[in-house]
Amino acid sequence: MNGQWYDAEAGPLVRPYAMTGGRTKPGPHGVRFDLIALVAVDPERGADETAESLLGPEHRALLGLCRSETQSVAELAADADLPVGVVRVLLGDLLEGGHVKVSRPVPPARLPDERILREVIEGLRAL
Repeated sequence: MNGQWYDAEAGPLVRPYAMTGGRTKPGPHGVRFDLIALVAVDPERGADETAESLLGPEHRALLGLCRSETQSVAELAADADLPVGVVRVLLGDLLEGGHVKVSRPVPPARLPDERILREVIEGLRAL
């Protein structure tokens, strides 16, 4: 997508506020998308082409990127060549429409202690 939204001489072809309809916050519920939040296409929704045809090109581009693998908000912004704020608003639309699921990575504090993992490894080796 690089270059699709920009012209070297004219600058941005589509202003960010035009892509989001002037909105700066995602969805009516005020969902907050961290840069590391993981986004995937909702498997229950599948490839609903009728519903997707009603979406804008930026929404469809984000869905296409998520369809191949789960990606973080930061990765989506980079791959779509869009500002993070715009991606957050567009993802809010997709979440509200049931097109995507958002999850959080496991925080380091919730990972098992290294000592416990070493004990498990030693126990497995003893078998």
